[in-house]
Formats: sequence, structure tokens, C-alpha cells
Amino acid sequence: MLAAIPTKCGVLMQHSTHSVDVNPLTPKEQLLEILKEKSVCRGAFTLASGAQSDFYVDAKLTTSDPRAALLVGSVGWELVKETTRAGIIHVDSIGGLTMGADWMALSIGIAAHLEDLQAALRVFSVRKSAKEHGRLKRIEGNFSPGDSVVVVDDVITTGGSTIQAIDAIEEAGGRIAFVIALVDRQEGGRENIEKRGHKVVPIFTRAELTGADARQRSHIGIA
Repeated sequence: MLAAIPTKCGVLMQHSTHSVDVNPLTPKEQLLEILKEKSVCRGAFTLASGAQSDFYVDAKLTTSDPRAALLVGSVGWELVKETTRAGIIHVDSIGGLTMGADWMALSIGIAAHLEDLQAALRVFSVRKSAKEHGRLKRIEGNFSPGDSVVVVDDVITTGGSTIQAIDAIEEAGGRIAFVIALVDRQEGGRENIEKRGHKVVPIFTRAELTGADARQRSHIGIA
């Protein structure tokens, strides 16, 4: 999966003693701060592709954190609502490839039901391969053929994991409404998915995490 020299994750946050910011952070701004503090890792890494990287995003440290999960749910659900309204799209369920999508999809589903206990949004998870016993399912959870689906992923790099989920969902009779990513690394994955005809809506981009030009050669890896 990943070999890495032990490195430091998280960004040292600077606190000023000279002034107080009276404007509270929005949920999205809070989530960005947590991502920077928990998930941004710097050092020397060998990625699954064999490429060398000095920058790595361990997004699961954020999506599995209870406080951050509340924010992922809140921000993600607002993005689902905005995107469905803009495109006049109906959505039945949300999920993606395990395990990058799992905590994220459940957080958004919970946020939807906290807002409206009658919300119809259902949550599911796509296995990397079909289960070899029991019901032999590839898709676990609350998915039905014919569903209009939001596909989620924590980090999009080449788009491979997201496309695996899309293929499995379509094979099972689902229809893709659009894709949400927690972080778009801006390394071609969004374009690869959109070539398939599916809109990609990132919550954050690489540039927002690093403050750097996305064209820089430093790679971002995923867990």
C-alpha cells in the first residue's frame, strides 16, 4: 500500500496574542483546519504507484475523527443539496468504494437525517470485490437497483477508486447523479471521471490544503 520514512503529520497552527478574531469559522473552514492539522503529512513516501512523494494526505485521520465527522456530514450534506438543486437532480443514496468512502458517506447520511428525520437518503458501501460467502454481494448496505446515487471518495488522485465504485454501481443498476470528493489532488482524477460523463464536486482542492500551485511536481498520496 505505502512505505514511508517516519514523518510528521499536521501543520503547526500559528496563534497570535495580539488580536482576537471575533468572526467564528464556518463549518467548512473548521473542517479545512482539521484536515491541515491531522491529515497533511510531510516527509519521504513511496506511493502504491512506486512514485516518490514528499507530501501525503492521510484523509482517514480526519474522516474517522468524531468532531471532524460531524463537519464532514454537515458540509457534505449542504453540498449534496446545492448540487441537486442546481441540476434539478433527485438523489436516493450515497456511497463509494471501501474504505475511503465509508466514514464520509455515513457522516453525510447522518447529517441528512439530523436535519429531517423523514429524509430518504440511504447509505451503502462498495466492496473491492464481491463477497465470497453469504449473499455474495459487491454492494453492502442500503442500495437498490434504479437508485440515483452520489458517489463519494475521500481523496481523488487518478480517479481509479472512484471509477471502480461507479462501474460497480452501474453494473448493479444504479445511476450516478454526481461525485463528491473531500480532497481533489488536481492530478487528473477529476478529469478522468468527468470524461465518463459524471460531474465531480470537490469540497477542497490540493491548492486549498497547501496554498501551492497545483502544477507543482510534489505529489500528494492517499491512505
